[in-house]
Amino acid sequence: MNEFLIYEQNGPVVLLTMNQPDKRNTLTGNTAIVEFLAAVDRIHADHRVRCVILTGNGPSFSAGGDIREMKRQASPDVSEMDIRHEYQNGIQRLTLALFNLEVPVIAAINGHAIGAGLDLACMCDIRIASENAKFAESFVRVGIVPGDGGAWLLQRVIGMSRAAEMSFTGETIDAQQALTWNQVSRVVPHDQLMTSARELAGRIAQNPSHSLRLTKRLMRESILSRLETVLELSATFQAISHKTPDHSEAVNAFLEKRAPRFD
Repeated sequence: MNEFLIYEQNGPVVLLTMNQPDKRNTLTGNTAIVEFLAAVDRIHADHRVRCVILTGNGPSFSAGGDIREMKRQASPDVSEMDIRHEYQNGIQRLTLALFNLEVPVIAAINGHAIGAGLDLACMCDIRIASENAKFAESFVRVGIVPGDGGAWLLQRVIGMSRAAEMSFTGETIDAQQALTWNQVSRVVPHDQLMTSARELAGRIAQNPSHSLRLTKRLMRESILSRLETVLELSATFQAISHKTPDHSEAVNAFLEKRAPRFD
């Protein structure tokens, strides 16, 4: 069996490719979670990394959960508590790890993003879709609920009403509908998807690592925090940033009318 996740680094940009196209890059019943967690730890520890692109190999971004794994969980040999612990120690760890990763993450959605696959895209910061992409929050179609945090994630991306429509019907929408609903920020021809993702990642990666990470942290904290809390955290992060060599380099470069050189 191929490794699930291919890790490639080109300077400050990491490309993560889900690489089980024969299984439509499902996230359960394989080593996906373990490999994702290891990749997130590696990225978090490497301050040279300034942007991540996540995509899938083959016609699917990710089909979410493996139906065969669902059948195993439905058997009398697996208890409700067993299943609860499997979610808590499995895909929910991925949700927390990827959502809280301080490095900006671009989802380059090459094909079907279904169920947990759609939620995986929602864990990322920016979503770019191929014109071939399809999206569905399809848990109700197989008689279950979003066990990976999708009920929290999706409505924060597209709003309560549209998230409810997708979640209650389980129906599939195409890339243009996803663009209209702000599920993705752009739709591009399929053969230009990775070019577009790399170009955007390159523009992000021109900026200092510490300010990218702290900005993302502020955005994540702002989702639920009070304004006063975010202002206090902003002041703290700003005080740290003002004392960094990258800030000094950026100011000097501006005054000297040249491009900055960040470590």
